[in-house]
Amino acid sequence: MAGEGRPETHRLDGRGLRIAIVHGRWHERIADGLLEGARRALAETGAEVVELPVPGAFELPVVAQGALEAGFDGAVALGVIIRGGTPHFEYVSHAATMGLTEVAVRTGKPVGFGVLTLEDEQQGIDRAGLPGSKEDKGREAAEAVVEAALALRSLSSMRP
Repeated sequence: MAGEGRPETHRLDGRGLRIAIVHGRWHERIADGLLEGARRALAETGAEVVELPVPGAFELPVVAQGALEAGFDGAVALGVIIRGGTPHFEYVSHAATMGLTEVAVRTGKPVGFGVLTLEDEQQGIDRAGLPGSKEDKGREAAEAVVEAALALRSLSSMRP
């Protein structure tokens, strides 16, 4: 079952953190649900938020990297990729996943992975935090970024 094993969420204090939400616009209903979930979560933490829309999932890595290099403490990457009848799904999914992983490692800053790779639209509706959805992947990605940014901040205070 999707979502099984998810860690318990706890109140995160993101005050003083600057977080970029980089979000694709393809599959608008699902994408908007993801964005709203991330907005709600980040508002609850008190983090400063800037939203950066991009055309689709393929553009997420370069804009996330730009935000992190511009001084943001973390980036939430949100996108929707639905399988079609061509290999395009695999190419875009792989590029977005590897690109966002490389951005996080290269910058040393967290990137919340809120990119849904779906077989059909219903799977996205179930995971997008919409009314009646079973999961809220936008919220989860935003909470992960704040928690990781706070962990990195605590490490920097431990340096001798």
